[in-house]
Amino acid sequence: MIKYVTVIGSSGKIDEKTYSIAEKLGEILAQNKYIIVTGGRGGVMEAVCKGAKKAGGLTIGILPGFTREDANSYVDIIIPTGLGYARNAINVLAGDVVVAISGGPGTLSEIGLALAYNKPLIVLKGCGGVSELISKEGIKGYNIEIANTPEEVLEKIRKMENKVTC
Repeated sequence: MIKYVTVIGSSGKIDEKTYSIAEKLGEILAQNKYIIVTGGRGGVMEAVCKGAKKAGGLTIGILPGFTREDANSYVDIIIPTGLGYARNAINVLAGDVVVAISGGPGTLSEIGLALAYNKPLIVLKGCGGVSELISKEGIKGYNIEIANTPEEVLEKIRKMENKVTC
């Protein structure tokens, strides 16, 4: 059963379109009772958490630094790790599924970790960054789900939940 969704993406300033898409994703996921896990900072992470909070959802931020003050204002549970980029492994492992939106080198490392840890990975197209590159090129030998909208991300998560495992 999928309960925790880790959303990864750019932590810096993002364009309005990407912010809006990420916020919508957070809202849709929270409406469907998923707990949102992010790196807890700005950009995509802030937008997803903001959307989740609009829908009454629960958000977790796993921070790279030492202080809770680094979290965006929409994070409910703040976990400072002091691990820098090494905290990306915790972000990935905390989720039952990983969703990538936009992103740079940190997001790319999380995508690699998701694949290494055999976590289901959904890449949301249309926001640029490494997720756009992955959505076009894929990674040979790995099953990466591609979504065009936040609604399609939800649909793919639901299909994952309904898969019968033997």
